[in-house]
Amino acid sequence: MQLNLYNSLTRKMELFTPIDPENKQVTFYSCGPTVYDYAHIGNFRAFLNADVLRRTLESIGYDVKQVMNITDVGHMTEDNLADGGG
Repeated sequence: MQLNLYNSLTRKMELFTPIDPENKQVTFYSCGPTVYDYAHIGNFRAFLNADVLRRTLESIGYDVKQVMNITDVGHMTEDNLADGGG
């Protein structure tokens, strides 16, 4: 099975090809949610998109290694509450 992804640079659909096609391993880094205030569905769009991509790649036979950044903004939300915001 092949996977086509939209390339925003070329503005075209392109066939996904891993760096080493014989190895069947894919690695990728993605940004996760950055939540500065009350969480809402928009905060988790990046997380959801990366998760769907990972699961799709796994379902067509790739061994996926994924790293996702989860930004720690606890101090920012605490500072906001201390200032009377929130």
